[in-house]
Amino acid sequence: MTAIFFDDLATGMRFDTPRRTVTEADVVNFCGVSGDFHALHTDAEAMRDSPFGQRIAHGALVLSMVTGLRGRLPMFTDSLLAFAEIRRWRFLAPVFIGDTIRVSNEVIELRPTSKPDRGVMVQRVDVFNQRDELVQEGEMVALLKRVVPA
Repeated sequence: MTAIFFDDLATGMRFDTPRRTVTEADVVNFCGVSGDFHALHTDAEAMRDSPFGQRIAHGALVLSMVTGLRGRLPMFTDSLLAFAEIRRWRFLAPVFIGDTIRVSNEVIELRPTSKPDRGVMVQRVDVFNQRDELVQEGEMVALLKRVVPA
């Protein structure tokens, strides 16, 4: 796949990521890193009687998986300089262990920077589960290389 640079983009362009299943190992590792061992994430028996009926993945775990999936988009391998910001992020529905998520990204804003070799891309980010339910949404801002004439 050919690399996409800032100058190749237009508002309205969409990019979808591969799918990724939330595993038990993901939850265990996130608990260890975050220190959040709440029963909501770790105790299946206690959560059987909860409003969810089962354990749920940490919202921040799913968000970290989203950034990882976005980073795996091959068209930005040579042009992505940095993820700059996450804005207006909302957790809309629980993600359960065993759910498979996918991310749909739409370019909503492009702007040059004071440096001629880079530009800012703002994308609307929608996270869906395997039932095509919207579970998280927000905006992510990235700094991309520009194609600068020699």
